[in-house]
Amino acid sequence: MQMLSTYAPLWPELTVAVGALVLTLWGVFRPENDREAEITGWLAILVLAIAGWFILQQPVKGTTMFAGAFIDDAFGRFMKLLALGASAVAILLSFDDFRDNKILKFEYPVLILLATAGMMMMISAGDLIALYLGLELQSLALYVVAAFRRDDVRSSEAGLKYFVLGALSSGMLLYGASLLYGFTGTTRFDEIARIAVGTPALSNPGIVFGLVFLMVGIAFKISAVPFHMWTPDVYQGAPTPVAAFFSAAPKVAAMALLVRVVETAFTGIASNWQQIVVFLSIASMLLGAFAAIGQSNIKRLLAYSSIANVGFALVPLVTNSKEGVEGVLIYMAIYIVMTLGAFACVIAMRRQSGPVEEIDQLAGLAQHNLPMAAVLATLMFSLAGIPPLAGFWGKFYAFMPAIKSGYYVLAVIGVLASVVGAYYYLRIVKIMFFDEPAEKFLPVRVKVGIVMALSALFVLLFVVMPSPLVSAAGTAASSFRF
Repeated sequence: MQMLSTYAPLWPELTVAVGALVLTLWGVFRPENDREAEITGWLAILVLAIAGWFILQQPVKGTTMFAGAFIDDAFGRFMKLLALGASAVAILLSFDDFRDNKILKFEYPVLILLATAGMMMMISAGDLIALYLGLELQSLALYVVAAFRRDDVRSSEAGLKYFVLGALSSGMLLYGASLLYGFTGTTRFDEIARIAVGTPALSNPGIVFGLVFLMVGIAFKISAVPFHMWTPDVYQGAPTPVAAFFSAAPKVAAMALLVRVVETAFTGIASNWQQIVVFLSIASMLLGAFAAIGQSNIKRLLAYSSIANVGFALVPLVTNSKEGVEGVLIYMAIYIVMTLGAFACVIAMRRQSGPVEEIDQLAGLAQHNLPMAAVLATLMFSLAGIPPLAGFWGKFYAFMPAIKSGYYVLAVIGVLASVVGAYYYLRIVKIMFFDEPAEKFLPVRVKVGIVMALSALFVLLFVVMPSPLVSAAGTAASSFRF
């Protein structure tokens, strides 16, 4: 019993990892058909729910394990719950879509579980080795799910592009980690912080170079500009539920990793990484806003939208403060709900001839299916940051720490990028409600409809009861010392 309590902080990760192995055996020895594959998917969702329950049962006081390589704290629990929820929704969205495309296989939920285990390891990483192990466990599973539709050229191309660029980013991150180890003599974040804060950057440039390469590798994972080039092609080529997964759970894990690294290992030399974050934020906001204007495919538009949203999420991180980390957490939570709801709407867009991905083909949707058009319009308004929807408050909590810390130019650029982004979000609403009706859409299926309805309700009602999310984010942000 004492051994079980000693390793209690690892129970969520062990649950997901063991669940993936058990479901692999389950799938191998069961008949290969759609019904059995869906049962495996539901069991995977159950595994994720059990892991979430274990996280909620953890004691309030955080702890470290394995000589500081694994950190269990409020920040990690908050981000893990977001990643688990996003992974469960990604599995739920896949059932009907994969059945239509004849790719409903038991391997998909297993791969999602393996990727989620890697994400949870990333979020709790306390040293460079644990960081890399979690990152690679996540990435190897994601390379496969990107090309899950094996007989489709676009899906295979998406998997190949993601693999090549992902391997490049992993190599750069590993090179940065090796530089940090070489110049500090340790892989632990807290030890790196102690050495870095006591050493002027100019007298030890190896630490700065290591920091730069490490952040470049992480920037690939969050698809921040100029390391975003894989995102639109992968989102368009991958199956839509996979694109929904990419836009949510891996983004959470990579953003959590970035926050953990800069606020734990490099908080003493903030001036060195703040310049990098400012550049990534401005470049992502502007390119995401302007590049999306000319898109005709809604999945590519949402890809550029996710790039812009990463830029918004980086704005409060620049401040190197508790309020800044809290702003990142609130924004990421709201962003996940909005983007999963938007992708659920894309999955629901079907005609007799097949799925609809072109924006112009949404013409007159409100006349054929008003509830679906209303949900999509609500999510588009929220992504545009129109009050009093959740997206507005997400940007409010993101920009306010920057304004309080004197980063006025960064906040103004963020507001201007939001105004530009509102154009292509509102264009979708205009096409749905005011253009001449096109061919009728098929009814929305139950599972997808539930995700759409819940996301729309969250977006609408967040202004009424924001305190649970805000207080949880505040508690999570208190995990760091500033």
